[in-house]
Amino acid sequence: MPTSPPDTPWLPPLALYVHVPWCVRKCPYCDFNSHGVGRGAALPEAEYLAALLADLDADLPLAAGRPLVSIFIGGGTPSLMSAEFYARFFDALAQRLPLAEDIEITLEANPGTLERGRFQGYRQAGINRLSLGVQSFQSAQLSALGRIHSGDDAVAAVAEARVAGFDNLNLDLMHGLPDQTPALALADLERALALEPEHLSWYQLTLEPNTEFHSHPPVLPHEEVLWDIQDLGHERLEAAGMTRYEISAYARPGRRSRHNLNYWRFGDYLGIGAGSHGKLSIAEGESGRLHIERRWKTRQPEAYLRRREDPRGFVAGRGEVGDDELPLEFAMNALRLVDGVAMADWAAHTGRPRTLLGERLVAARKKGLLVEDAQRLQASPQGLLFLNELLALVSEAGTE
Repeated sequence: MPTSPPDTPWLPPLALYVHVPWCVRKCPYCDFNSHGVGRGAALPEAEYLAALLADLDADLPLAAGRPLVSIFIGGGTPSLMSAEFYARFFDALAQRLPLAEDIEITLEANPGTLERGRFQGYRQAGINRLSLGVQSFQSAQLSALGRIHSGDDAVAAVAEARVAGFDNLNLDLMHGLPDQTPALALADLERALALEPEHLSWYQLTLEPNTEFHSHPPVLPHEEVLWDIQDLGHERLEAAGMTRYEISAYARPGRRSRHNLNYWRFGDYLGIGAGSHGKLSIAEGESGRLHIERRWKTRQPEAYLRRREDPRGFVAGRGEVGDDELPLEFAMNALRLVDGVAMADWAAHTGRPRTLLGERLVAARKKGLLVEDAQRLQASPQGLLFLNELLALVSEAGTE
């Protein structure tokens, strides 16, 4: 297995994001790069695997033999791909990059019956964490969201995942759904908690641009109802031993998502697959000053597959994160964490002095949006409620 080169400058942890762009049907709220293919469609597994590996090979010089601490396979619906597809991918990946001994490998899965029979194979392939897109257990809400599974399907999927050997499960749940009352939202949480997941992502439905819901918005609960749902739900989850560690993420002890923590702590990640994004820190010469680059890949699946034979490669665009952008880039991630990050992490992860954050941090503390601790960048409870206002203040710090 490859090893990390000696005497290299300090770099943040490195993760890998793999995007699988296909799904059975595009949901009306979804703004991810996903493309509906219908039930039973034959997917180009061999071609996509070859493209993923070629995409990875092109990025390898930027990874410099650094070990992967986590892998996240998102979509789309990655569970449309076979277990054999992932087994071959992981075998090839291990020949290219070192993998941490305790690496976390997450697969997003649809709880519908179409993919459930594959859970055993996924576990044998090396996937050790499942994220099930439940969203709701209520028939009316699932129908409004365009989901193709039922609440009973979700329960059955969890049971099958446990039989397959998965002891690290995340359930995705939405709240603030059309016609949802606080009682219905809490009923969803109760049914989820009864399944004893190790992790729960509980987030409010938002109407994103370029979605069907944005063009034809459904009637959503009034703001007062939304506040009631959020307050009651948070109280119930905490009482059940699910500790909130990020704005919309709750976990049992030791079960926080390592991959998402790497994002929020401004770690690095390679992105491969149609429409994937990556962020890499590159040490500049002997100074070790970090040059931070974001890059994104061709979105359309057919065009992505053709890029394997294209001298331009898979990269559709790239851009450096400049000094004026760093405060917002860092804060958008770090301030989502309930505990925030140590101020020392700013210099370590960005290669820039903390003075770049400017006096706007003082203004944010005076407004009660940051904790009164000069050694931490941490939103106060008020700041978590009004995160956009806090981010606006911090992002202007670079212009001081």
